[in-house]
Amino acid sequence: MSCDDCKTSIFRQKIGRCTRCMWQLTALSVISWPLWWFLYRDTPREVNSIALLFFCSAFSGLLALHLIVLAYRRLRGRE
Repeated sequence: MSCDDCKTSIFRQKIGRCTRCMWQLTALSVISWPLWWFLYRDTPREVNSIALLFFCSAFSGLLALHLIVLAYRRLRGRE
């Protein structure tokens, strides 16, 4: 990673570039959302339900951030 933006932190080095991370987040999102839907849809106020919902949101949010940064970099011509 030789660009000036990537020298600042490890977060900027990987976000939008790490395809392995994107595939893992996709798999975790695809597995966790149906799991929450089938197991905890009826009891959304239980601790287990809230915890799984939090992790589902974190997986999907980080995946969305990866994809937004990837699209931004490709549109700007940095990749």
